[in-house]
Amino acid sequence: MFIDHIRIFAKAGDGGNGHVSFRREKFVPRGGPDGGDGGHGGHVKLIVDPSTDNLRSYHYDPKLLAENGQHGGRYKCTGRSGKVKIGRVPPGTVVYRANAATMQEAVQMERSDEGIDLEPIADLTDNGQEFILCHGGIGGKGNTNFKSATNQTPTEFTPGTEGEGGVYYLELRRIADAGLVGFPNAGKSTLIGKLSHAHPKVASYPFTTLQPVVGVVEFGDFRRCTVADIPGLIEGAHENRGLGHEFLRHITRCRVLMFVIDMAGSEGRDPISDLEILRREVREYDEELAAFPWMIVANKMDLEGSEELLQAFRDRFPKQTIIPISAEEETGLDELRAYLNETVAYRA
Repeated sequence: MFIDHIRIFAKAGDGGNGHVSFRREKFVPRGGPDGGDGGHGGHVKLIVDPSTDNLRSYHYDPKLLAENGQHGGRYKCTGRSGKVKIGRVPPGTVVYRANAATMQEAVQMERSDEGIDLEPIADLTDNGQEFILCHGGIGGKGNTNFKSATNQTPTEFTPGTEGEGGVYYLELRRIADAGLVGFPNAGKSTLIGKLSHAHPKVASYPFTTLQPVVGVVEFGDFRRCTVADIPGLIEGAHENRGLGHEFLRHITRCRVLMFVIDMAGSEGRDPISDLEILRREVREYDEELAAFPWMIVANKMDLEGSEELLQAFRDRFPKQTIIPISAEEETGLDELRAYLNETVAYRA
């Protein structure tokens, strides 16, 4: 099961209370204050783990709860601090906080989707990157801290503070150098399988791919790039029709968009119309995304009628880079690899 966005409840540990006590030993019947400080509450921390590729673990346990700090003790003993609770997330995770005035309100938000105002607080992209989601409470002071020349037997202490907590949303946005965008059955899965070592499901019916697939394309001299196969879009995807937002979020980090077009019109669609619809869906979803560099992969050139349609396509989009290929027959892939090597490849 692939989970790329989920709501969780996180609560850092509360600080332990300071202790009030006085030294009482044999031959020391009236010793001074010796109450220790409370321990600090544990933080809730997110760590980017490259071995994690989705948020499935939070589907089964959507809570991150850190330990409370222990209360202070006699003999100036400081309470033990609570352990940090660590949540592991994949690279490309965006963290949102649901604004709540009180912890009780946050708990109510956890049980309802109504009236939730989300605020982005972190964008976790680098392997090993850490982010403290909730800070633990501070331990209270024992009565030892309140001793003075005029107050030899203080009974004051401070309680530990409450740890931070609330409802948070985690959203995964796949990180890839290039994103394949196209209608269902345009041949994206076949293409990424031929370009890289990824093994997406390939079949002759729409929506074979139900989750983004990232493949690594290797070049010589230790150069490589990553290509994401984004599940097929449909018209109206920007309004979340089909699985619009579920898919479009994953191309917001790509350095170049590669529109894969069925140049033979084998599904009964017009290639020019296909590209215009895809460009419109991307623009309606995010104006900044529409300004990304983009090119056209003219697929299925092995089918009848593709050459004539390609010429009309070139006339309609004379300034765009168009690379004709047949993913099935593996023709034109060398030119496509050269394009990727020149535009987005990096040294591993």
